[in-house]
Amino acid sequence: MTATIPSYPAVRPPELADRALLQERLSILQPVVSELCFANLVLFRHVHRYTISMVNNSLIIFGCGYDGIPYFLPPLSGERGETACRLLDEGRLLFGADEQFIERYLAGRDYLITPDRDNDDYLYLRREMAALTGSRFHAKKNRINHFAARQNYWVEPYSANHQAAALQLLERWQAGHGDNGSRSFEAEVAANREGLLNASSVGLTGVVVLTDQGVAGFALGSRLNNMTAVCLFEKADPGLEGAAQLVNREFSRYQPVEMLYINRQQDLGHAGLRRAKSSYHPVRMVRKFKVARVS
Repeated sequence: MTATIPSYPAVRPPELADRALLQERLSILQPVVSELCFANLVLFRHVHRYTISMVNNSLIIFGCGYDGIPYFLPPLSGERGETACRLLDEGRLLFGADEQFIERYLAGRDYLITPDRDNDDYLYLRREMAALTGSRFHAKKNRINHFAARQNYWVEPYSANHQAAALQLLERWQAGHGDNGSRSFEAEVAANREGLLNASSVGLTGVVVLTDQGVAGFALGSRLNNMTAVCLFEKADPGLEGAAQLVNREFSRYQPVEMLYINRQQDLGHAGLRRAKSSYHPVRMVRKFKVARVS
């Protein structure tokens, strides 16, 4: 006989009114996984069905994966380990636990801890991404030079003035990459669109690359912790060689000097994304784990 998993009252899906609360908790927490930033929680609230709840004295985000499997994210406050164990013992799945969370709260306990390579985040040194010096980045610089030789371009911080043209670029990017109907692809486009429309409200900042023809690329992100910026959205005109490499570099240059790292999120197991993200030589991977009760 299967045990019934207790339900907890959902306060609401994360929304703009929760920004102060969640950013305060995240600022104290100093997370390293890309899921735990306010913009991500709000912009992906629909596809992941995020809801905010209180369990014990802990603030909890419940959600589900692209496969529809329900989970909870690492607790944001209170007795984080005690609350996580309570939820695990009830039969729930913990998603997005980093190595420090595992070592501090779950090491030595009788849980099934599974590496989640497809969701590991790629972490880069900001100064390397901003400079692209050395033979490792020779191909990237060549593509930027190719773009610069053929385009009169300039770079500006993203603002509402760029919104309409950036949305048009997003449509061209979507058409150029082909809508394969996957939930992750559709969710990425929908979240990106909302992010462009509400950038200041959700705390997104970034850059646009402009040419005489309009917006050639944009990148938007936010602060993840005191040393790391997370790039949530990065799009370039698929018809302009070198635009993607240029906007990548310019986003890194735009970050304040105290940002030592750029987190460029996961590859979701997509071979093309894995090759592209690996080609920038991450300084390390932010390992994530799924945790479940042993049956």
